[in-house]
Amino acid sequence: MSRILIVEDDSTFSQILENFLKRQGYEIFTAATVRAARQIMDSEDLHLLLLDYRLPDGTGIDLLDYQRASGTPLPSVVMTSFQDIKTAVRSVKSGAHDYIVKPVHPDELLMVVRELLNTDAGAAPAPGKKAEMVTGISMAARQVREHIELVGPTNMSVIVEGESGTGKEQVARTIHDLSKRAGGPFVAIDCGAIAADLASSELFGHVKGAFTGALLNKKGQFELAHGGTLFLDEIGNLGYEVQVKLLRALQEREVQPLGSGKTVKVDVRVLAATNDDLLTSVRKGAFREDLYHRLNEFKIKLPALRQREDDLNLFIGHFMAQSNKELGKNVDGVSPEVLALFRRYDWPGNLRELKNVVKRAVLLAQGSLITKEDIPAEMVFEIEQGSAVPPASLKEKQAGNERELIMKALEDSRYNKSKAARLLNIDRTTLYYKMMKYNIEK
Repeated sequence: MSRILIVEDDSTFSQILENFLKRQGYEIFTAATVRAARQIMDSEDLHLLLLDYRLPDGTGIDLLDYQRASGTPLPSVVMTSFQDIKTAVRSVKSGAHDYIVKPVHPDELLMVVRELLNTDAGAAPAPGKKAEMVTGISMAARQVREHIELVGPTNMSVIVEGESGTGKEQVARTIHDLSKRAGGPFVAIDCGAIAADLASSELFGHVKGAFTGALLNKKGQFELAHGGTLFLDEIGNLGYEVQVKLLRALQEREVQPLGSGKTVKVDVRVLAATNDDLLTSVRKGAFREDLYHRLNEFKIKLPALRQREDDLNLFIGHFMAQSNKELGKNVDGVSPEVLALFRRYDWPGNLRELKNVVKRAVLLAQGSLITKEDIPAEMVFEIEQGSAVPPASLKEKQAGNERELIMKALEDSRYNKSKAARLLNIDRTTLYYKMMKYNIEK
């Protein structure tokens, strides 16, 4: 039985999720704070984390960082409001495998949970299977495709640069498939999800006894990628010491496992990806200039989805076909109204966000077309309101309503905190936190 930890400070919502997932056969643990969640993560054998973004003593990102530092990352889903969608996108950079926008639809939640528990998130395609990639028809897309086809057959190191969700790993896989190394392994590692003190071991391996917890010899990702391609995602997150070792590995074509006095020859092509401008990091002294030039034998810049309006229909059709196949549905298009909304939206999460929205819509669609009712209401609201209602004003209005509800509950209960919390369907800790947040005395 898969074991899921729900970290959510809204006790009513947490209870709803717990009951729903228990009925689906999962064992559930719950926590309302970062501190409580850490205790459960340390003591229980878990398989999946469902994390609220905003918590009384921190954020879901804090828990992603905590599990990353443990060296045993778990599949994770961040649950957030639509107003925090850009934060949700950043959470994926911090190690989350997916995000869900509140209010959470049960079928959507179940779909995501089953996917993460039944598949190896981030696994490479089976040997011999080509990466599936749709590049688009826009001028920018054609240029990307030309660059991929140009550099793919070579053995050059490549930096793939683009915002989160623009498809950098798919580009790297396609470059690998076009190379003479296509029959060898494609090994992808997210440098942003590795604890700093474990990065050298992950990349270069270690021998038994090299450090506390090194109970067996371990091959690093360089050795595992021998004869093939090593993809280093978010390479800008590597520390200075690891950068030095990486440069040596690229120059000498050999690695030295931690604790070993011997080196191991490796034949690896390295592709790197970043959503930052590495040259800026070089100027700030955060990234070695010599390593940058060693990696930057060729650079491919991926445009954001908002810059690729000509490609939107193609991507919608591609993700719809994928979703139909995975969900056993037969949705064959989007309504003109939905298409118009999609064209007005700026897609901060790029292709990843579009894929999630389309998949959710296919799941919920009642007929052959995706309609306005099948896409998140908050998304529709943001698009239709435009700049008429600034996000700050909306948040202030929501905060004002919540403060009024809390004040009324306190007055009705004569300021008995336990009774007020029960009236609000939240726990007392959450009530205290919200009272501090809204400067409510007594």
